[in-house]
Amino acid sequence: MRFSKSLLAAALSPLLASAQEDLFGQYKAQFQTLMDKVGSYIPNPGTYDAAAALEAKLGSMRLSTLTMENWKETLYEPVAAGAIVPTEWWILISGRNKTCFGHCGVIEKAFNETAAKFAVVPGSPLMGIVNCDDQPILCNAWSAGAGSIWSFNMLPPPAPVDIYKKRLNLTTTTSEDLVQLNAAESKAEAGFVLLDSWFHPFNGKITELGLSTLYGYTMWAFGLVPNWLFMLIVSFASRSMMSNRMQPPRAGAPRGPAGAGAAPAGAAGRR
Repeated sequence: MRFSKSLLAAALSPLLASAQEDLFGQYKAQFQTLMDKVGSYIPNPGTYDAAAALEAKLGSMRLSTLTMENWKETLYEPVAAGAIVPTEWWILISGRNKTCFGHCGVIEKAFNETAAKFAVVPGSPLMGIVNCDDQPILCNAWSAGAGSIWSFNMLPPPAPVDIYKKRLNLTTTTSEDLVQLNAAESKAEAGFVLLDSWFHPFNGKITELGLSTLYGYTMWAFGLVPNWLFMLIVSFASRSMMSNRMQPPRAGAPRGPAGAGAAPAGAAGRR
């Protein structure tokens, strides 16, 4: 009895695919281990007031403060194993002078007031905050800008996590506005937009490759470079390129062919 090549290929293809996935998984795990080792030698520029964070979490607001170290654990903490209904978190992306230019005070006040209201209403979103002045690596890793709310819909891992975000008005937002957002029939009606990005904290390609922390540090480092230095580097690079173009050809360099109308010197003399 003979087996055709097509049957043999069909039989082997699942095994080959599984082997490729296992090999990719091994390389990914090794790379992630290397990145973790490198990251352990790099100082974390984030700041965290543990006492204030504990007071906010245990007080009337039940407000969690997210950091680069605790954000994932915090978001998964209330999620029950085997849950099929997402646990919703509202995370305010805020900042002070560096990342929000001093304009986030109004939305923080409204968010804190709303957190106190939601804390006594069953079924309301859990509330948390990220201050990008205090946690620049985390905000850069998420590619998150200050002045918005991110709605995390958490399911037990490894289920994907849907995230919706909404930009807030920095001057007119009130607690009542946020309560109305939660009362809307759908995220679309409330003005939330589904996050579909390479920098998605859970489902993004950068996260899957284990590069989100590296990206966060890279963008943070670029942010430390003043604008005048960037302009100086660009100016030097432009001058160097123009100087190389304007230099005369080197001695002994091959010349191009003579023009078609030019006659050899010997031939001109024999005329």
